[in-house]
Amino acid sequence: MVAHKFTLRFGAALLLFVAVFGSPGSGAVFAQSTDKGAVRTAKPMPKEHGLTQEAVPITRIFGLPITNSMVVTWITALGLILFARYATRKMKQVPDGAQNFWEWLVESLHTFLEGVIGAHLVQRTFWFFASVFIFILAANWVGLIPGVGTVGWGHQAAEGFKIDQPLFRGANADLNLTLAMALVFFACWIVWALQEQGPIGFLKELFAPKGKSDGFMKVVMVIVFFLVGCLEIVSILFRPISLSFRLYGNTFAGENMLETMSHEFPGLGWLLPIPFYFLELLVGLVQAMVFMLLTAVFTLLICQQEEAEPEPTQT
Repeated sequence: MVAHKFTLRFGAALLLFVAVFGSPGSGAVFAQSTDKGAVRTAKPMPKEHGLTQEAVPITRIFGLPITNSMVVTWITALGLILFARYATRKMKQVPDGAQNFWEWLVESLHTFLEGVIGAHLVQRTFWFFASVFIFILAANWVGLIPGVGTVGWGHQAAEGFKIDQPLFRGANADLNLTLAMALVFFACWIVWALQEQGPIGFLKELFAPKGKSDGFMKVVMVIVFFLVGCLEIVSILFRPISLSFRLYGNTFAGENMLETMSHEFPGLGWLLPIPFYFLELLVGLVQAMVFMLLTAVFTLLICQQEEAEPEPTQT
């Protein structure tokens, strides 16, 4: 059963994302505060309302800063793992409740991806693509729950209480997490490409000329495709950056928009963001789908096997 087999790898995939995200040095690059002193000391508030670009450290464990986005990431991953285990703990022939929903979600994703990358590649890569879609979607929607970004430490100002260090922050509004998922995909992409094509086939896929040519044109095509392969290497190296910044930018912008709308008119702060919440629900789904589809297509482009041309029949 697809749902049961996938559940066994789902938790491992989420733990891999969290491990890369929370490894020493990841928080130091984008999320570490310049103040290494007291974590809960209030900082001067900027005039603009909205999220800060870096996640805020709320405590430290063995010198590693634990940020508010890491807390939301762990909560989301743990919730998904527990739900997946609960839904598949007692599998029934006629599913109902949580098992029914989980099987519908997993099998729908399996059917969809099979139509995109084929049955062969789906068997090898489905655990990653489905895991990343479910996790990104859940993280995006968890970031919209009231209290995320509005509960934490702050100070009393003339216009009311201001949050300086929120306890929770949208997981994908932290570039560390989106970059971690993109780097995990990049490592998997290399492994899948070598498994499908082999080292020689991998290099031929990048640099070898396509099609048939003879004489001088064959030399020209070799040079052209070698140069194209060099450009393709640059494109491949930039894929983790484009994947991470696309997801981070959309999530960060959406949460800043909700924050701004809630403070633009104090008397209507509870009412104005409501239509935008429905928009962000849709954006969260679209961004999860885009990340999954882009990674799937990148994998298909390097792993697809060229079909041999049929020999002409003699009459």
